[in-house]
Amino acid sequence: METARDVLAALARRYAFGDLEALVAEGALAADGSAARVADGRSARVADGRAARVAALCAFGQRVLDLDAEDFGMPEEAGEVPRDLLDRARASRMPQAPRERPRGALASLRPAYRLLLEVIAIRWHRRDMAALVAAVHIAGEYLPMLAWEPVLGHAGDPALIAAAVGGEGSRFGVPVEPGSTRVCDHTRPERAACERTLRVAKEPPPGWRAYLDRHHSQVASALGDCAARCRTPCTVMTRLDVLVRADLGDRCRLAADFTDGALVKLRHAAPVGHGFGVPSPEEVQAAWARARKSLSRHPLGKAVLADDDYPLPGLPALFSAVAAADIAPDTLLHDVTKRITSALA
Repeated sequence: METARDVLAALARRYAFGDLEALVAEGALAADGSAARVADGRSARVADGRAARVAALCAFGQRVLDLDAEDFGMPEEAGEVPRDLLDRARASRMPQAPRERPRGALASLRPAYRLLLEVIAIRWHRRDMAALVAAVHIAGEYLPMLAWEPVLGHAGDPALIAAAVGGEGSRFGVPVEPGSTRVCDHTRPERAACERTLRVAKEPPPGWRAYLDRHHSQVASALGDCAARCRTPCTVMTRLDVLVRADLGDRCRLAADFTDGALVKLRHAAPVGHGFGVPSPEEVQAAWARARKSLSRHPLGKAVLADDDYPLPGLPALFSAVAAADIAPDTLLHDVTKRITSALA
């Protein structure tokens, strides 16, 4: 590498957005010959503008890579980050107020899972195994909601979900009366989360954000249990057409098998879990091989044996089978690096 700009471009291609932003803030662009020799005010303003664009793209890229979904497409990024990139990130954003528009990941989880696939691949490329396991864990938590999306018409939006899960004969979010026989298989936390999701759309933004932080993934788990594990189905399931119900059950069981599998369980050995170890790439590969073998026995699990060029082969096919839609890795972060290298040039 001959110039500082070559080093910065290499960092961009490595998705090292945080390091790149720090170097730009320290004047690394001025270390390159042309930037250091600016003599007139106009050239200086051009150089400063380029540094600001690169820094903004780096901050945006790092936020997306970190899956900081509540802050995707922040207003302060507008003007420095191209609108098309912001809009693509906002498709995976969790709305931070009950009436916020657009609904992002509450309208559909498919963009979020495409982004998760891209992030997992990048973490593999960078050998960031703790972050990879964290991303896999997030994917497992919301996978039942991805399965329900074609049935609900949305991704569990609390403002809309009551029409699909409420009404006469439903036990969704209904408290168990003291002394009564328990007939719902939901755990106590799941019942509390289900009850909260039916009323949280009327709460102020702080309550809404607390629900998203603590309960929304439990609602996903509860819906998965309704379709895949419930021994005494209520009208949440019995109101569905027989074929729809059978298909939904198969996809939720596949999601549950993934969540209970060896790859997701690696989180308990990583800093994101309950221990202090970080799995090696070889351990991640071995865990995925075990999970893949087990998942392939499922009626819909043959897709996981797909021979693709993804770092964890078959994972995109698995998400696609659960979603009943094509879920391919996104290119959002790759496109961010292209914009950065273009700005550096």
